[in-house]
Order: sequence, then C-alpha cells, then structure tokens
Amino acid sequence: MAESIQSGLVQATQVARETVVRRAANGVAFAAFGETGLDDADLVRMVQAVPTAVAAALGRKTYYFVPLALAEGRGGESAGHRRGNEETMISPVYSAELAEQAICHRNVTLGAGTGKGTGKSAGADAGDEGREGVFISTRLLSDRFSLAFELFINVGHAFVDEAGVPESFSELAWNQAVADVRGETSLDAWESRAQAVGGGLMAGRDGRPRIDEKVKSDYLEAAFSDAVAIYLLSLAVDFDYSELREREYPLLAPQALAERLRLVARLFPPTPEYEFAIRYRRRA
Repeated sequence: MAESIQSGLVQATQVARETVVRRAANGVAFAAFGETGLDDADLVRMVQAVPTAVAAALGRKTYYFVPLALAEGRGGESAGHRRGNEETMISPVYSAELAEQAICHRNVTLGAGTGKGTGKSAGADAGDEGREGVFISTRLLSDRFSLAFELFINVGHAFVDEAGVPESFSELAWNQAVADVRGETSLDAWESRAQAVGGGLMAGRDGRPRIDEKVKSDYLEAAFSDAVAIYLLSLAVDFDYSELREREYPLLAPQALAERLRLVARLFPPTPEYEFAIRYRRRA
C-alpha cells in the first residue's frame, strides 16, 4: 500500500465512499471522480440514453467514471476485470506510465452504505446489499464512441444477468445462426455461436444430433447483451456500421444486425429525448 500512497492511487472502495453518487432521470446511478476529461453534459446525456425499462434492472449497479482503474498487483500479467482478491486502485489523474497498466473497467463489490448522495440525485439506498461498482477508465477511451460502448457493454451484460433473454430475440438470433448468416458483434458471441451451431451438437438417445441447450443459452445471452449495447450506443452517438468491426471475427451482416436492433427498440423504446434510427448509405 505504501507504493499506492506514493503514486497517488486511491482504493476504489474509498472512491465509492467519498464520491457523491448521482441518479439520472432514468434511474441509473453514476458518479465522476478525478480528472476524467468528460464534459458533465455529455456524461449525463450518455447515461440517460439507457431506456427506463433497461435501467430498472441496474438498481444494484453504480457506474464510476474515473481517469484510470487498475489492480494493486500491477506489472507483468494483466489483472483483468476481476482477479482474485487484488485491490482495485484508482488514479485521480492520467499518466502514461499508469495508463500502460490500467484496464478499461474494473468491477468491485461494494458494501452497504457505500457512496454518498444528495437530495433527488442520491445514489443507492444505504441498506442495499450486494451492490457493485463498475469503474470505467475514461482516459483509456479516446473518444465518445469508445467510452459510450464500454459503458453500454457493461449495461448490456448486467441487464441480461437480471432480466434474461426475451423469447422473441432468442428465436430471431437462433434462426439467423442456423441459417448461417455471417458473423457476430463480439468475440464471445462469435465463439459461443460456433460452438452452439457446430460443436454444441450431441447425440440423443435416438442417435440423432441434438443441440446442447447450455451452449445455445450462452450464445443467445452473449448475442442479446451485444444487441442491447449497440442499440444504446445508437441512441447516444452517431456511428458507422464499420466502426463495430474487429479483426478476430467477421462482423454480423448489416441486415441481420438491423433486425436485431429493431427488435430491441420495440422491446425497450427510447425515452422521448432520444431517437433510434438506422440509415442506409447508397454506394456511389
């Protein structure tokens, strides 16, 4: 801990105790700490993009926007989002040295009563148990697209953990997968889809191949959390389809992605101040 004090790092749990938590109009609890480089109006608009129906499932989450989040046992192998009992540390300022050891986000279990609130902006109730803080490193994410996507990916996974996958989405995504529609929108979804459609087959008692339902469920959860994240991203910022591309897997076909997003929009309509739209650009 002496090294942490000398370097100016602060325990994430201390940040949670001493930082005023605000609650957006949609109910999402969030806070900013240190030199985040964020304009407050932009931060509020990004958080508020989460529709109320989705935000209702995030009652035990608080999203902390901090310059850099990292594990106390830094150096060498990456600590990941969670790693054993290593203390999550927060740097209130940016430095190139710490940035090399930081990670995009860290999840931290918070005790009851952690976090301060004021009036209508108050954070989670002091008696809440099992609360979790998601500490997002704003200074590792160089633009609004990256920062918003990092937040919404976390929101998407948290929502699926609480609410599960709607039957209508499961049917759509699975039909696309078995029809061999190209690609997915995250490596997790791509790998679990490949296993569900190919390696997830097992022989039943009658000798016919059957789907491993656990593998199929993992795929649908990953696909749905991705779709929720991209839908929220589309409400918060304007972006091009190609910006979703990664090298490790083929990007989901545009029409298939549009079908998923339209379904998510019907399930969780945006609040009045936000607009959901898919625009197609004609080739020259």
